Amino acid sequence: MKKYLAMFLTLALSAGVLAGCGGGSSETPADTDTTAETTERTTFTVGFDAEYPPYGYKNEAGEYVGFDLDLAQEVCDRNGWELIKQPIDWSSKDMELNSGTVDCLWNGFTMTGRESEYTFSEPYVDNSIVFVVRADSDIQTEADLAGKVVITQAGSSALTALTNEEDNEENLALTATFASLEQTPDYNTAFMSLESGAVDAIAVDIGVAQYQLTNRSDIFRQLEEPLSTEQYAIAFKLGNEELRDQVQATLDEMVADGTFDTIVANYADYNLDQMVCLGK
Repeated sequence: MKKYLAMFLTLALSAGVLAGCGGGSSETPADTDTTAETTERTTFTVGFDAEYPPYGYKNEAGEYVGFDLDLAQEVCDRNGWELIKQPIDWSSKDMELNSGTVDCLWNGFTMTGRESEYTFSEPYVDNSIVFVVRADSDIQTEADLAGKVVITQAGSSALTALTNEEDNEENLALTATFASLEQTPDYNTAFMSLESGAVDAIAVDIGVAQYQLTNRSDIFRQLEEPLSTEQYAIAFKLGNEELRDQVQATLDEMVADGTFDTIVANYADYNLDQMVCLGK
């Protein structure tokens, strides 16, 4: 009898030990905190087209520079963030933004007609789409583009202005007169094509046109009549109002203390002083 009692006590003790090691229950304690820890922002990644002067481009030293990047750097300095300049394929900009690879698109990006697709800052530049031709070209007006080869950047606002089918009859009629409307990944290639005679005209943002004309007015000429007018703003992922508001508040501070105008003045040769609208 004592033998059986000893065996029973041994088994009971073993069961208790197993239960103490976690084998008795799979329930999570009620006071377990599963909330993810919120981390403070330390970096700010700007997606930009590296061949879009004067807003963002690579200089002769191989550095990424430009008006928009200067503004972004000042915003980062004031918020204690590290600016990460992320050149992207502009035709893939939506994928880069929505995947979180970049925090915003800040590179002469048109908000006009796209207001429902992104969360935008306030506009900071009034922009026009213009045509650029060779200086010795016989093209003087938009009507002279009939039968000509026109080129623009893929995914650009100029392409939208020429092809958008909503309330755009006048521009669509103009496009229909072209011999063809070509697309290229970047405007540097477009200007090389124009210089070589491979195309007859470029549809391009006026800021980019002025950059080229400032340096090469003997080669290129801008038509007086703009194709369309629009506004630039910083684009954030749709719904990301918190980051947008923080960046906007910093820009407003820069306008109030004169820093914004100081940065603009560095690009007066490209008529940016006549185009900025933030704080006006």
